[in-house]
Amino acid sequence: MLYFLGFSFKCLKNTMNKLSVGLIIPTKNAQATLGNTLSILKNSSLEFSALIIDSSSDDQTVSIAKEHNAKVVIIPQSEFNHGATREYARKQLATDIVVYLTQDAIPVRADLIANLVKPLIDQDEVVVSYGRQLAHEGADLFEAFPREYNYGNKPQIRGIEDVKKYGVYTFFCSNSCAAYKNSALDEIGGFRSALTNEDYFAVADFLQKGYKIAYAADAVVKHSHSYSLWQEFQRYFDTGYVRAENPIIQQLVGQAESRGVGFVASLLKKVWREQPLLIPYAIIQSLMKWLGYRIGFYGSILPLWLRKKLSQQAYYWSFKA
Repeated sequence: MLYFLGFSFKCLKNTMNKLSVGLIIPTKNAQATLGNTLSILKNSSLEFSALIIDSSSDDQTVSIAKEHNAKVVIIPQSEFNHGATREYARKQLATDIVVYLTQDAIPVRADLIANLVKPLIDQDEVVVSYGRQLAHEGADLFEAFPREYNYGNKPQIRGIEDVKKYGVYTFFCSNSCAAYKNSALDEIGGFRSALTNEDYFAVADFLQKGYKIAYAADAVVKHSHSYSLWQEFQRYFDTGYVRAENPIIQQLVGQAESRGVGFVASLLKKVWREQPLLIPYAIIQSLMKWLGYRIGFYGSILPLWLRKKLSQQAYYWSFKA
């Protein structure tokens, strides 16, 4: 039995090594983190090529990337788009599997890419996998809790048949740490030009075609943010806006607020247990998120100048003007 398991692992490793793997990291002034990420991944057991697609940084990002033998493509900041830029980048690499990280998602171990890619090799119907995100050291409760709520310690595979069980979470994914079969992306026409949530909508397309998504709990990065109340509003404005632009999700699972209600209930319980004096802030933060989402959902009726002000990504609206 031990021999059989060893043989299976060897076959899997050989299969992985036969497939070309590309890593894409969009950057903008990433000198504080990029070198660390690439230094960790240089010890990966899985060979890969790296492409840094940089939005005209004015720090040492480009030179750091080149020091680590990564290919660099520079684009104007005004042309960056969450979907279209990633789509352009994957076509530049044209590998069998494409892995996406963001510049502030720091691998915990060198085996990140191998663990992220493994579900794509293990099962033919799995065409996308995403990794586990932990909060950065020193993160406060409000920064850490979303990672605790959305990223458990058990792996998971989801399909369209799981919509009744998981609702909107069925399509949950994050291109901060995710891997895709390139052929499957080709099949759905690649990533769409999008204000945000390009990963979410790609997964929805995959699952409707009968494919599956894997959560690779052993592919771990440190990635979290501390947002102000206004930034939370802006983030959820953007999410509401793109959800309204893509009504297929609502048609499949209904409104996303049901997931949000569960999140808020769990957050309030945690705050009550650990820092009860912050209950008022937790309520205000939750209201700001909900308000942002609802206004964003009907944001298409707002004038362009106001959408630009309410959004977290002003350059996106400038490009549309």
